[in-house]
Amino acid sequence: MHSKKTNAEPFSRRIPLIVAAAFFMEALDSTIITTALPAIAQGFGESTLTLTASVTVYLVAMTALVPAAGWASDRFGARNLFAAAIGVFTLASLLCGLSPSFWTLIAARTLQGAAAAFMSPVGRLIVLRETPKSRIIEAIGMIVWPGLIAPVIGPPLGGFITTFASWRWIFLINIPLGLLGIFLVLRFVPKHAGRGHARFDAMGFLLTAAALATLIHGLSTLAHGEGGAATSGAFVAIGLACGYAAIRHARRHPAPMLDLAAVAFPTFALSTVTAGLAARVAISMTPFLLPLMFQFGFGATPFQAGIMVLVYMAGNLAMKGMTTSILRRFGFRAVIQVNGVLCVASLVACGLMSPVVPMPFIYGVLFVAGMTRSMNFTSMATLAFADVPERLRPAATTLAAMSQQAAGAIAVAVAALALGLSQTIRGSSHLALADFQNALFASAFIMAVAVLWAGRLPHDAGVELSGRT
Repeated sequence: MHSKKTNAEPFSRRIPLIVAAAFFMEALDSTIITTALPAIAQGFGESTLTLTASVTVYLVAMTALVPAAGWASDRFGARNLFAAAIGVFTLASLLCGLSPSFWTLIAARTLQGAAAAFMSPVGRLIVLRETPKSRIIEAIGMIVWPGLIAPVIGPPLGGFITTFASWRWIFLINIPLGLLGIFLVLRFVPKHAGRGHARFDAMGFLLTAAALATLIHGLSTLAHGEGGAATSGAFVAIGLACGYAAIRHARRHPAPMLDLAAVAFPTFALSTVTAGLAARVAISMTPFLLPLMFQFGFGATPFQAGIMVLVYMAGNLAMKGMTTSILRRFGFRAVIQVNGVLCVASLVACGLMSPVVPMPFIYGVLFVAGMTRSMNFTSMATLAFADVPERLRPAATTLAAMSQQAAGAIAVAVAALALGLSQTIRGSSHLALADFQNALFASAFIMAVAVLWAGRLPHDAGVELSGRT
């Protein structure tokens, strides 16, 4: 039975489903590699900590180029750019799967992340453009689910492929998906000409990209012990200096790549660039640390580690259905504060896990940790736009997306740094269970700082969104 049409042009689920499939491929590639890191490291004769660069370069490239997606879409047309991004992502996947060395893999992963930067925002723009206003909530709901499902199946799928085939197939499976995606986009997505030739903020782009790249590189080399602490510290300092310069540039430029006007609103600032960023870094360390801890500390196979992480991700999905009612019942400030304390407790509990702990208890801890992670992400992401006026929402959306991607890259770098420091203190050349436990305790500390920071939220934060008086 079809509902009554309220628009001159009927709503088709075809375009949102095509975009959702591309989102799924992009989100899957950011999680599927984690359980395969030890196998890839062994194949290239590198340490697992060194191979974390294959995760960080993907996230850094994706973060640095997200702000350019809006300009490129206006310049070249959303349909053409989206198809090209899928094509480059597919080519990069092929290069990853065929990589003969560590550095060729890093180069291919960088290209893959650069393509992914254009897939997400441009795909969302296509859906908004081709969907009647009365069906936007339904369409957005369709493209959000891949981001929830991919992290759930990514770790066990990566572990299964690595255990029973070869790690190279975690990249090669993207090739038929990508080719099909290009065909569907060119076949069914309407073509719109580029709308203008707005001047590209090259300086803003270069400063932002340099800040991210040098900061993450400095943290990563410090974790690996490459080049000495002085060199790593210099990269971190350069990154912070470039970040400061990028902010100064954005405030003075008449049409900056990153419009910071939304930061003037406390709810957006706290949930996106201060407490929210710290909380996302802390929680995002867990999906990286857990699969490796189960392999190095518990002696699990990549597939077994993936199944254990599946429980953690299942907690994410289980919470989704309850988030709205909880926020409406208790309000944003109370939920963020109480859930933040539960996040800290669950991270500490994860750090206390060991092979002697009964498996049902481990599964319970993982499930609760996943639930608290989901609640934090959803409440912070929703609160971010509570007070941002309509005219600033496009720029605020770009800044929020960049903050989220940056948090993921920083989280991996900080997790690797914590592992490296723990390993150095122990005086060992091999990772052990204690290193992962210490890294999880470090993430709990960062989360505790975020909870205290979030205490600055006004008591009526997001009251209109939650429907409370």
